[in-house]
Amino acid sequence: MDKPFSQACENNKEPILKVLTQHFSECKSILEIGSGTGQHAVYFAKNLRHLTWHTSDAPSNHAGIKLWIKSDPSSNLRKPISLVIGLDSWPETVYDGVFSANTAHIMQKYEIKLMMELIAEALPKGGVFCQYGPFKLDGQYTSQSNADFDVHLKSNGYGGIRDIEDLQYWARGMELCEQVEMPANNLTLVWKKR
Repeated sequence: MDKPFSQACENNKEPILKVLTQHFSECKSILEIGSGTGQHAVYFAKNLRHLTWHTSDAPSNHAGIKLWIKSDPSSNLRKPISLVIGLDSWPETVYDGVFSANTAHIMQKYEIKLMMELIAEALPKGGVFCQYGPFKLDGQYTSQSNADFDVHLKSNGYGGIRDIEDLQYWARGMELCEQVEMPANNLTLVWKKR
């Protein structure tokens, strides 16, 4: 089996790292929800040595994540656990930071609602959640390409691009502190547990 590869991960890893370097500076243990190929995990763990990076995803993606970890290991990077929102229980480990990239628009509405609620409940006071992807602002797309992408997502059975206002409603207990503009009409939303 060859390592899975995402060009999008290669393109966005450095801009995301700049945000994480700032907002995860006080964190010790990060849970990545939806580690995908594993590329982000390998890159971020290597560049954020002060914290432990825990990968998670559906079991079908574990083999690829493990290949990336094996090819570029870091002592602070952990092998994936099974975490499918709505199926698996929230992990028992306490994380003071959570990261998730390009998951909100893949998940169905009940899944992303539950994910926001679980993170808001599980993070300790002062904990940080950094969430990357395309989002709608006040019901409006940030670009025509995102509007077209949303049509594509929904026609393929995915949940579609989420409105930040909905995420805020579901994430009660967390405060949206910052919306960082990113390449390709994406944002990184920075949430903090009150």
